[in-house]
Amino acid sequence: MVTTLAPRRGGTAAVQAAAVMAFGLLLGWATYRLHGTSPWLERATNSSSTWILWTAAAGALIPVRALAVWGGAAMMLATCCGYYTASALGHTFGAGGLGTAAVWGAAGLAGGPLLGWAGWTVRRGQGAVRAVAGAVIAMVVPAEGLWLGLTLRYWGEAAVFLSAGALLTALLTVCLARAGVRRFWLCPLLTPAGAFVLYLAELYVLDALL
Repeated sequence: MVTTLAPRRGGTAAVQAAAVMAFGLLLGWATYRLHGTSPWLERATNSSSTWILWTAAAGALIPVRALAVWGGAAMMLATCCGYYTASALGHTFGAGGLGTAAVWGAAGLAGGPLLGWAGWTVRRGQGAVRAVAGAVIAMVVPAEGLWLGLTLRYWGEAAVFLSAGALLTALLTVCLARAGVRRFWLCPLLTPAGAFVLYLAELYVLDALL
C-alpha cells in the first residue's frame, strides 16, 4: 500500500508544482503585456495585491500544507520570472533592471511561503489560526490602497482598493464564521493593523531597496 501510494503522491505533487509555476509565469506575462491598455485593467494586473491573492488561492487549492508553502514561493518567483522575461522580450529590460528584479524576487521568496500557508490554513486549518491567516490574506488589499493614497496620491484608485479590502475582509469573516471558527472576529480585527504594518514595510523597506 505504501509503495503504491508514494508514486501517486509524488506525481500529484509534481503536477501541482507545474500548474502553479505555469500560472505564475502566465500572470507575470499578462502583467507586462497589459501595460498601456485600459487603466483599470492595467491596475488590476500590475498590482501586488493581485499577485498575492492568486498566490494565496494556489495555497488553498493544494491539499498538503508543506506543498502549499513551497508552492507559494514557487508561484511568486515564477510570476516575477514571467514579468521580467516578457519585459526582456519586449526590449524594455536592461542591466539597470537587474537590481529591481532581484528585490522583487527576494520579496516573493520571503512572502510566498507565508501566503501559501495562509491560503491553505483558511481552507483546511484548525482553530483561531484560520482567522489570523484570513487577516494575512485580506490585509494586502487595503495596504496597497494606503500606498496608492498616502504615497502616490492616487485617491480614486486608493478608494477602490480600500473598499475592495473591506469587502474581502467581510467575505472571509462570514466564511470563517459559517465554518464554525470560534474566534472568527480576529480576521476583521487584525486586518486593518496588518495593512498599516505592511504599508510601513513597503514605505521604509521595499521602497528604499527599489
